Amino acid sequence: MSITFSPAAQLRRPEAGALLGLVAVLVFFGFFGGLSFLELAGFASWFNVAANLGVIAIPVGLLMIAGELDISVGAMVPAGAMITAVLTGHYGVSIWLSCAAAIAFGVVVGMVNGLMVIRTAVPSLIVTLGSLFAVQGILLGLTVLVVKSTSQALKTEGLAKSIFGDFVFGQMQTMCIWWVIVTAIYIFVVHYSKYGNWIFAMGGDKVSARNAGIPTGQLTITLFVLSATAASFVGMCQAILYNSAQVAGGQSFIFNSIIAVVVGGVSLTGGFGSVIGIFFGTITFAIVTQGIYYTNFDRNWSSLIIGVLLLLAVLMNNTFRNAALAYASKKK
Repeated sequence: MSITFSPAAQLRRPEAGALLGLVAVLVFFGFFGGLSFLELAGFASWFNVAANLGVIAIPVGLLMIAGELDISVGAMVPAGAMITAVLTGHYGVSIWLSCAAAIAFGVVVGMVNGLMVIRTAVPSLIVTLGSLFAVQGILLGLTVLVVKSTSQALKTEGLAKSIFGDFVFGQMQTMCIWWVIVTAIYIFVVHYSKYGNWIFAMGGDKVSARNAGIPTGQLTITLFVLSATAASFVGMCQAILYNSAQVAGGQSFIFNSIIAVVVGGVSLTGGFGSVIGIFFGTITFAIVTQGIYYTNFDRNWSSLIIGVLLLLAVLMNNTFRNAALAYASKKK
């Protein structure tokens, strides 16, 4: 059996537009930003941003492929950071127990989000908006009550520091390694196992997926748990990396993760996308937001330039997605 390579077929893949968009912004900032943008320091500046965002963006993207949305990640990042910092920095608890508590909190919030969505039939946007404010309120109230402040310092050494919050090659955060590992795992699960087919089926038609025997309820809860836990994990790692945590912060992850996912070729209506595309989209977003500082452009216009480049990337993805859907319709 021979395997033929078709360029046209490859261009219809969900990640095709994301890859071309990534190449375009690399060329753009490589030209206007000079060689410093592509050197280790420049590479680290945007890859570190991409790694922290990417760990969250992938599960958020899978939820969007399944037809759901989680914006509570904006509260879970500072929650994971503060749980780690308060338990270790204030109470002197082992850093390993603090990390376990941060991850456990993410699991609990994710389960609550998932159960609320499947039991109440309330749109996930509304459910996670409620959990966003609820977690923020609980976090602020308890932090001020316990430590009499909205921030907490901690000191971490040894293996936990090396694994979760250190630098490799001088400037690369260990989160970069975690992101690559997590991405590889998600690629296998989503694109080479039945669970990936279930996720895409849910995004296409949840009722039909349920009638076909797919455990849509369990899968929905699992996806919300992955999303909340990923955000809590990122917050935990940031607290260990910077030796401090604050109640404020994390809000940028809400829209940044959605933007990275959409730039990566995921459809807002569900049923279309890929993990590789989200990976490329996250890198593209990070390059655009960080690359502007390596150019001679007036910083007052940076937001406009970033917005235009991201819009062009999304339009490119829409073009490739529509071509793929049109081709699929012709084959039926």
